[in-house]
Amino acid sequence: MTDKLDTKQILDVLATAEQLYNEQEVLAAIHNMATDINQQLADKHLLCMPVMIGGLIPAGQLLTHLNFPLEIDYIHASRYQGATSGSQLHWLKRPTADLKDRAILIIDDILDEGLTLQAIVKYCWDSGAKEVFTAVLVEKQLDSRLGLQKADFTGLTVPNRYVFGYGMDYKEQLRYVPEIYAVHGL
Repeated sequence: MTDKLDTKQILDVLATAEQLYNEQEVLAAIHNMATDINQQLADKHLLCMPVMIGGLIPAGQLLTHLNFPLEIDYIHASRYQGATSGSQLHWLKRPTADLKDRAILIIDDILDEGLTLQAIVKYCWDSGAKEVFTAVLVEKQLDSRLGLQKADFTGLTVPNRYVFGYGMDYKEQLRYVPEIYAVHGL
């Protein structure tokens, strides 16, 4: 775990960050993802699982635009735990719903190295899921990934920089910002 940022540090990070997407662009991307999901998965009776904590905000917006029967649970696994680089995966909460023979939609904030999403997808398959789909608000542009290579549904792409806002954090802060920013110098 990293040291907590004080209020001044948080405000300084926000003030010096580069805005990559404004709120309207983020909402349009979520709407487009929902349109694609409605077209492709409406007959699946999905179990939708946001990945906490980052997937909370994108999932909250996305789920309100899906117009078919679905269920909601959540999963909490993290490699970052407040740091700016990932390490070992920590399982904090597994879903309470039975995944056996279910179509699952995992919703997360960002596809970075792909290791967390890959582990969650594997967990779903190992738990007997019939189908597993992934949706991420943001895909980071990388030359290669160590884990899951591509999400089934992606809203936006960002350069290979440290980003925050709309669910993504910087040292456990700034998830609530309604735009997407890149941290200055990272």
